[in-house]
Amino acid sequence: MSDVIEKAVEALNGKIEQGFEGLAKFVIGEEGAIMVDADGARAGDEDADVTLHAGLDTFRSMLEGNLNPTAAFMTGKLKIDGDMGMAMKLAQIFT
Repeated sequence: MSDVIEKAVEALNGKIEQGFEGLAKFVIGEEGAIMVDADGARAGDEDADVTLHAGLDTFRSMLEGNLNPTAAFMTGKLKIDGDMGMAMKLAQIFT
C-alpha cells in the first residue's frame, strides 16, 4: 500500500462516522483505491455501489476542506460512477 493511500485511509477514518450504509470506492489517480463501508475506510479495490475518481491533488484538496466535492464534480475534477445519492452522503464528510 502506498504512503498516500495509507495517510488517506487514516484521514478518512477520522472524518467518517461509523455505520455508513453501502460500499463506496475512491480511486485516487495512479495511487490506488480506498473502500468505505460501515466499518470505515480501508485500502482496497472491490466492486462498490458508487465509485469516485479523482486525481491526487483534487482528493487532497477535498480532504483538507479546500475544495468542495460538488464543485469538483461540476468542474470535471471528480467523476462519479454508480449511486449518486450515496456519493452525496460521502460528500458530507468533506465539509
